[in-house]
Amino acid sequence: MVVLAGALLAAAMIFFSSPTGAFAAEAPDTPGGDQEATDFYFGGRIEFDGKPVNDVVIAVKGNGFEAETVTDAEGRWRLYVPKKADYVISVDEETLPKGVIVDPAQLPPSMKPVSGTTASFDVKFGLTNSTIINLFLGEGERVTQSFADQLIVRFVNGLNFGLLLALAAMGAALIYGTTGLSNFAHGEMVTWGALTALVFTSFWSLPFWLGIILAVAAGALLGLALDAGLWRPLRRKGLGIIQLMIVSIGLSLALRYTFQFFIGGRTYQLPGASPAPIQLGPIQLSYIDLISMGVSIIVILGVAYFLLGTRVGKATRAISDNPQLASASGINVDRVIRIVWILAGALAALSGILWAYFRPGVKWDMGTQMLLLIFAAITLGGLGTAFGALLGSLIVGLVVEMSTLWIPSDLKYAGALIVLILILLVRPQGLLGRKERLG
Repeated sequence: MVVLAGALLAAAMIFFSSPTGAFAAEAPDTPGGDQEATDFYFGGRIEFDGKPVNDVVIAVKGNGFEAETVTDAEGRWRLYVPKKADYVISVDEETLPKGVIVDPAQLPPSMKPVSGTTASFDVKFGLTNSTIINLFLGEGERVTQSFADQLIVRFVNGLNFGLLLALAAMGAALIYGTTGLSNFAHGEMVTWGALTALVFTSFWSLPFWLGIILAVAAGALLGLALDAGLWRPLRRKGLGIIQLMIVSIGLSLALRYTFQFFIGGRTYQLPGASPAPIQLGPIQLSYIDLISMGVSIIVILGVAYFLLGTRVGKATRAISDNPQLASASGINVDRVIRIVWILAGALAALSGILWAYFRPGVKWDMGTQMLLLIFAAITLGGLGTAFGALLGSLIVGLVVEMSTLWIPSDLKYAGALIVLILILLVRPQGLLGRKERLG
């Protein structure tokens, strides 16, 4: 089912492609304004019709740091930052020539425009301590959005993020429901899906549709291997939940740094990443966003049918409710748990592929950044219930994206956790969880 969804994703995206390019330029020798020089900086050049544009104000913001500079007579600029992290670079449109905007068609693939503007971009460092960004201007209308339009845009982005988060969270919830394990290595299972897709499509140059299918299958295979080689033997030895959780933390660290050893610390792009957006009223969505939401909905409906309409799914729910009673009634608990691990691995892999396009980028620790949100979604919806994980994921996704209307983007993940705390104060068992008597 999930492998079929991977095939649908691959088949839909194989018809599209996005041009990518590399841009390089010398940064100015001295920083602009009153900046303090550090070891890390963004720099580049601004041009219009092949000529440099001077006196353009450019600002950087992120991780509690802000600075700005002005392009010199050669159109060059440099902005120093305190450390390597993700930032937002903004061009003051009031300082651009009249009727001119930053041409989004000529942006490097590593730069993702911020919703609601043509002149703000998410940027990040690679392996070096500097990133060169050349901006090319073109004739066009400067984009501004009303608060209502921004609310709609962020709602759609939040829905997209919530759906792909739900794929990973539902798998993790099923594992918790059937085994009681809070799997801290689930983030690495997400990373595994994106990495195998990268290897199959970019490193080995397999056809894109085949690479996506193989990546989802590799996720299912990883789930099978982990249960057969590690978790089932530990369950049979009678290890408690705390010991198993500690093992999962160690497994997470081992997998994470194994990934880093083989691919390094840089960020890679999957084929077709960062395509030109499609304008739908105030909403800008790429074909990848549309495919991502469609595939996520199809897979979620498939998982729902699996749980509600199949014998194995009903056995899974029975084990989640009462493992001892399920075993006494003749259900093969180990077999069902094995199937749950395979399904969770495939869902995590598919989520990782979609996350790599949403970010965009594939990195060795990308799943770790998602892990806390996965746990937040599971806890918010109700521990051990896949449908609760789905509801919690949608809430987390919407809060993360829409909260940036009122709080800095650096704090958007914190906003989701604050909502989690507030809801748990009112309903400790989660939105769809059951009350349990202790003692």
